[in-house]
Amino acid sequence: MVAQTQEAGTNWFSRARTVAKPGYSRWMVPPAALCVHLCIGQAYAYSVFNLPMTKLIGITESAPDDWKLTELGWIFSLAIFFLGVSSAVFGRWVEEGGPRKAMFTAACCWAAGFFISAIGVSIHNLWVIYLGYGVLGGIALGIGYISPVSTLIKWFPDRPGMATGMAIMGFGGGAFIASPLSVWLMRKFTTDTHVGVMETFIVLGVVYFIFMVVGSIIVRVPPADWKPEGYVAPKENKLISKNDVFVYDALKTPQFWLIWVILCVNTTAGIGVLGQASAMSQEMFPGLITPIAAAGLVGLMSLFNMGGRFAWATTSDFIGRKNTYFVFMVLGFILYCLVPYTGSIGSVAGFVVCFCIIISMYGGGFSTVPAYLRDMFGTRYVGAIHGLLLTAWSAAGIFGPVLVNYIRQYNITHNVPKAQAYNTTMYIMAGLFVIGFICNLAVRAVNERHHMKAEREALAAAN
Repeated sequence: MVAQTQEAGTNWFSRARTVAKPGYSRWMVPPAALCVHLCIGQAYAYSVFNLPMTKLIGITESAPDDWKLTELGWIFSLAIFFLGVSSAVFGRWVEEGGPRKAMFTAACCWAAGFFISAIGVSIHNLWVIYLGYGVLGGIALGIGYISPVSTLIKWFPDRPGMATGMAIMGFGGGAFIASPLSVWLMRKFTTDTHVGVMETFIVLGVVYFIFMVVGSIIVRVPPADWKPEGYVAPKENKLISKNDVFVYDALKTPQFWLIWVILCVNTTAGIGVLGQASAMSQEMFPGLITPIAAAGLVGLMSLFNMGGRFAWATTSDFIGRKNTYFVFMVLGFILYCLVPYTGSIGSVAGFVVCFCIIISMYGGGFSTVPAYLRDMFGTRYVGAIHGLLLTAWSAAGIFGPVLVNYIRQYNITHNVPKAQAYNTTMYIMAGLFVIGFICNLAVRAVNERHHMKAEREALAAAN
């Protein structure tokens, strides 16, 4: 009777109200996750607003009082920074509060970020946009990104990599929807005296809020000790733990920090190239790659980013997470060493193949790491631990662009031809993969002294 009264008294957002009833299909959870990830994946398409926002006053060309691209570039950087920070700060709250509360909170922050940014555009105040999309939007990115992860892993103990790959694939593919949609909306709202960025922000805020709320409505968590029909526990494996580790105890293990470095290395190598792919390809192959062809290359790389998230994570279910990252590190080293060679012989095809595979591993690194953490630390706090680990993304968001942009500028300043200005960076990226390889080699099973004891497990269950 007491238990029934407590459950009746819980609100719609509580974890208890999201426990699945008999007959609920676990295949409803990936679409719920996609409702969130496809929306917040718009972050990868934010650059479509940069040029229009440099002409808010001048309309057809930039006026003296218009914003510069360097100023606007901080919007995306702030969003990625707060993605990592919020996922670390709110990771435990997301895990213990349940996916519905977290996904709805992410929807509110994401929509509010667009609405506040629309006000910033209207009054032409860049700091308001920094607050809206950069801070609030970044918080939505962090909470929304990690909210379905542990839920999916619990529903798919037989295929954790595939499950998280399906959802995180949406984050990589969200730009495919957002980019053309944003351009189309801006054209609809643009007049001879007005650039339609403000109205586009408002429409996107409303649409994304609706879809993300739908995801929060249909998501469910499995009952305690639930297993899919016909489930057979994996064979004894030292790298797949059957014990849970408390979120803050995970920080005390070398495994957490080794995987942190591995993710940071893989992300640094990918994000630096992803942000400069268009300019890099045109400068390395002058006359061979036109601006239109470069735009096509960016789109192709986005496809590989999206597809790699599902393909590599699914592959990891069969070959293991550690072996998957070994493939990333070895193949990444080889490909980055080959890139300068493709430029020296003028092989556009070789260049494109190298970077498409590299970007597929960039996406695959994100989708495989939740299952890697689950193998190391169990399922109970995997979402919170994942949130802490994503600070590696924040760090990589700084390291990658800095390595690519500043080394290129240094080489050009010292009279290195633009076609060769990226060579040093490519070899540095290859060296980073050596560091990642060593760290991955050092990963071992978590020492049993870090496993949750019975009293702590009982307290966690009560919460």
